[in-house]
Amino acid sequence: MTGAGSQGAAEAPGPAAVEGRAGSAVDPSLRHLAGKMAIVEARVRAIVAARRKVDPNPDDRFRGLYVSGAQAGALLAGDGPGAWSAGTAGEVGPPGSPADGSPITAAEVEADADLAESQGLQIRLRAMARAFGLGPFDEELLLVALAPDLDPRFERLYGYLNDDVSRRRASAGLALQLCGVPPTSGAGRSRLAATGALVAGGLLEVEDGERPFLTRALRVPDRIVGYLLGDPTPDTRLTGLLAATSEPGSAVSSGGATQAILERGLRAGATLAYFRDHVGSDARGTATAAFDRVQGSSLVLDLELAAPDVDLVAVAVAAGREARLKGGGVVAGPIDALAERGAWLVREFADLPVPVVLHGTRAWDPTWSRTVPLVVDVQPAVADERSRAWRAGLRGLPEADAVGAAMSRYPFRVAVPGIARAAAAARLAARAADRPVTAADLAAGVRAQNATGLERLARRIEPLAAWPDLVLPPDILDHLHDLANRALHRDEVLDGWGLGDPNRGRGLTALFTGDSGTGKTFSAEVVAGTLGLDLYVIDLSSVVDKYIGETEKNLDRVFSQADGVNGVLLFDEADAIFGKRSEVRDARDRYANVEIAYLLQRMEHFDGMAILTTNLRANLDEAFLRRLDVLVDFPMPDEVGRRRLWVRHLPASLPVAADLDLDFLAHRFRISGGNIRNIVAAAAYSAAAAGRPVAMADLIKGTEREYRKLGHLSTEAEFGPYFRLVAS
Repeated sequence: MTGAGSQGAAEAPGPAAVEGRAGSAVDPSLRHLAGKMAIVEARVRAIVAARRKVDPNPDDRFRGLYVSGAQAGALLAGDGPGAWSAGTAGEVGPPGSPADGSPITAAEVEADADLAESQGLQIRLRAMARAFGLGPFDEELLLVALAPDLDPRFERLYGYLNDDVSRRRASAGLALQLCGVPPTSGAGRSRLAATGALVAGGLLEVEDGERPFLTRALRVPDRIVGYLLGDPTPDTRLTGLLAATSEPGSAVSSGGATQAILERGLRAGATLAYFRDHVGSDARGTATAAFDRVQGSSLVLDLELAAPDVDLVAVAVAAGREARLKGGGVVAGPIDALAERGAWLVREFADLPVPVVLHGTRAWDPTWSRTVPLVVDVQPAVADERSRAWRAGLRGLPEADAVGAAMSRYPFRVAVPGIARAAAAARLAARAADRPVTAADLAAGVRAQNATGLERLARRIEPLAAWPDLVLPPDILDHLHDLANRALHRDEVLDGWGLGDPNRGRGLTALFTGDSGTGKTFSAEVVAGTLGLDLYVIDLSSVVDKYIGETEKNLDRVFSQADGVNGVLLFDEADAIFGKRSEVRDARDRYANVEIAYLLQRMEHFDGMAILTTNLRANLDEAFLRRLDVLVDFPMPDEVGRRRLWVRHLPASLPVAADLDLDFLAHRFRISGGNIRNIVAAAAYSAAAAGRPVAMADLIKGTEREYRKLGHLSTEAEFGPYFRLVAS
């Protein structure tokens, strides 16, 4: 310390005394802080004594409005709580003060701290000074401003010295005086400017900007006070945004190669990196693991958790300060929402004075920072990494190996943290049902993490049907199995066998064509169920828009949301939006063709799975047909198939009469499975209303009604002996 801090200094203690203090049970950081505050108190004592000697009106009758000189003297007498220095022999001083009660000295305080640091102990005030680039004078100013937050006596003493009992914090002028610097010193004032290390670092706030500089109050933020006292609680502005505060070696990452790149970059002095996320990748975990190995810790912010009214600029400042206090870096993202609001907001995070890793799905924009970043594409977890993650999530369960192996066949696009959450959800579900964890539990845990944004544009179907429920010709079943196998073995073929095309998406697109009711949607449900995925039926009313350009925006929204979920997209009646391009005769034709062209491009770069169904294959654009991976043409069922469909739609739980003739129904009526389902439902309602089982007459009447809907004639040649029921 400089200036008045040397007044009345005793000789520095010998090595034995210092050793004894460092060996005490008191936190060395608090002991160091107490010694520093004792020096501040000594300075205040000297200035109060000087002020009392020159007080022009000690008998002022308005003296009660402020602290009198006598009251100030009593506060410094050393007989009140919180005294930091010893006024007379035998009085209690700061931890580690000389036993004879003599004032503690700056040399003694620093020697004590040197010894503690040599023993591997942290002195928080020193660590903070090094992290924020504080000089000795900055440190003195900070301690002067800190005093009222540690000892309530300083509130009244500062009120006395400010000659205003309502101003209980040190003013800029008083702080300079206590540090032995004249108020006209430009260098001294600059330490309290916005560009100074104290204010710019968020360690000190200069309040009352409308007042003259010397009378502006100085305040130390609560977080800094807490840090110096050993409180690890982060800034309250960060509490709701903290994704994780890692401990060294605790992070689990799926990006081994990417992590190594960042580690080398950090060791080489890189201060900014941008990780571009992809579906199934874990940029946040990869960056956190790298920081753990290089920096020792990191502050991880999930910006998606920020409420609309959160001041993100203040969050960025608090994050930078917190990272500097802990000696680590900042991992923040996704920044896509920040970028929508403007490049300036991304810069608030990118230009923090600590190592920063930002992540998002967009390409890096040079306007986001003045610093050139290390830009890395984070690839999705490979099969081995996912397998290790499943085993880790199921660790300790006897069924872990079997269930983990079963999960490897599902084509989930999920990052390592998502696997951990799915495993936790599966454990809870199994425990609640009092049974072992199954692969179905894990698949449900993965699907439960699907974002709800797509559900605003589509209807979600949880698949319940399976392969035995399909009544289709063998060649059609082969095509469907081929589609499922493409999804199940996509990573192996595209990555392991090198057949992937970096210029195209990794998605799968299938077209199901055929008459209504032939099983197109039902088959899509079976395929989705085989893959452990939900089926999302796109609502065309939420996509197609009469205004130019809106349809493309809606479709982009659909595909963007679909990229973030584990599901299968189903475009029912796809010819409504994937129709043929026509000759341009007017502006409407031109923009309709633009919509179709955009769809073709977007489908080519879609990484998920999409199934399109149509009754009118001839209406689809030829360029779209070329982009299909699988095309399945669903025929009308033959007699054998219709017989199986009648049996399938008449479950054992349905009460039926003995006169049912399914062979007759299958032979005479050439209808689809959807029609048969409608007929059985109509017959069941008629029978329930009459209070009896379903009879042949109910099925005949239901068939006649279905024929009428289809526009078919009910002839005696088809209805045979039951024609009288139709005629009546």
